[in-house]
Amino acid sequence: MTISMLIDGQDCDAVSGRRYDRTDPVTGKVATSAPAGGVDDMRRAAQAAGAAFPAWSQTAPAERRRLLSKAADELEAMTTQIIDTAIAETGATGPWIGFNCALAANILREAASMTTQITGEIIPANKPGTLAMAQRKPHGVCLAIAPWNAPVILGTRAVAMAISCGNTVVLKASEMCPATHLAIGEAFRRAGFPPGVLNVVTNAPEDAADVVAALIAAPEVRHVNFTGSTKVGRIIAGLAAAQLKPVVLELGGKAPMIVLDDADLEAAVNGAAFGAFMNQGQICMSTERIIVQDAIADRFIEALAAKTRALPAGDPRGKVVLGALVTPQAAEKMDAIIADAVAKGGTVIAGGTRDGAVVTATLIDHVTPDMTIYAEESFGPVKPIIRVADDDEAVRVANDTPFGLSAAVYGGDLVRAMRVADRIDSGICHINGPTVSDEAQMPFGGIKESGYGRFGGRAAIDAFTWLRWVTIEDPHQHFPF
Repeated sequence: MTISMLIDGQDCDAVSGRRYDRTDPVTGKVATSAPAGGVDDMRRAAQAAGAAFPAWSQTAPAERRRLLSKAADELEAMTTQIIDTAIAETGATGPWIGFNCALAANILREAASMTTQITGEIIPANKPGTLAMAQRKPHGVCLAIAPWNAPVILGTRAVAMAISCGNTVVLKASEMCPATHLAIGEAFRRAGFPPGVLNVVTNAPEDAADVVAALIAAPEVRHVNFTGSTKVGRIIAGLAAAQLKPVVLELGGKAPMIVLDDADLEAAVNGAAFGAFMNQGQICMSTERIIVQDAIADRFIEALAAKTRALPAGDPRGKVVLGALVTPQAAEKMDAIIADAVAKGGTVIAGGTRDGAVVTATLIDHVTPDMTIYAEESFGPVKPIIRVADDDEAVRVANDTPFGLSAAVYGGDLVRAMRVADRIDSGICHINGPTVSDEAQMPFGGIKESGYGRFGGRAAIDAFTWLRWVTIEDPHQHFPF
């Protein structure tokens, strides 16, 4: 597939004429040929968004709602095409991409519903005869940087509420899935959005640092949101801070799932398998530590291992649960994680094999803090099991990480489970539900090294607007001189 960038409503190639190829992680064939946009292209996109901002920010909420709802319809209508595109670019399975499209459409509809919820407040003033108000105003041009792992969900989330709030957007597509992210822009164009409201730019991997720096430095860009690794998030935050531009960051995770000794074992097994292996574990909220209490550990682990061994892995175009990792190199990383754990006393009780970019669902028992898999986000289908004695040790292990995105607790006594959940440091926590969960209206985000700011619902209005103090005063008020 050969694609162009979307700038000011038009299909555009890079000024330089350069292109780059994204290859299918399973077949090794070219999946997409995309423009290798450079600094000049990024400036052009920022200028287009800047030119579109005055009119868009003044567009009536009913019209913004209509267009966002139409974009949701258009995105849904493109689902079959997007599934084929994303399978080739990312190695994900069809059901995962189909779910991406469905949730992305819901994100757009939720954003549409929020256009009339961008409210301010009346604030009591000490000055007689004064009406004081706080108004919410859009920032201006928002730079959105989205990843490849949940490409339609996260690409759409990066732009939907920003546009709902009256901002215009430049979406920098992931180098791993440029055509998938471009499809979001195409849905907006088909919906009839004015040119420049949403622009989608692409770049070669080797140019990423330069183009991101240029976009953040562009005078038209007033706000940044980034979803991706903590390592890159630090760079983004630093560049934006130097420009005094606010940022929303949703970064890495090391999500714990605690299984208390009174948990429903079948429910816990199902939740652990889903949370650990959905999309090959390549989700920021993937279950990255399965923490189980000794009293039920053997029974739980035996049942989870049996379920894990039964999960088929292979070419995502087939009838499999686990498709490919995003690159062969990502799959090779799993080999190193497994070898490190085994060398330090861990036991592989399910999976542990690899065929190119396809890694089987893998569980490692008896994981200890000195192993790589204990502390580092695997971002793959290799998961550690950590045995603990009691609630206090479970909480200590759950919090023994610099990350704090998602968490889960399974237990029969809900009061006890809620007490445990309340002690976990995370922006999201589910009781008797998996760590992987998302709904368009929920305040999604983390703490610590998992980032700051929130996507979704009313919380996103705070993220994509700023507060302005306005007064209406008595023109004949008294002054001291």
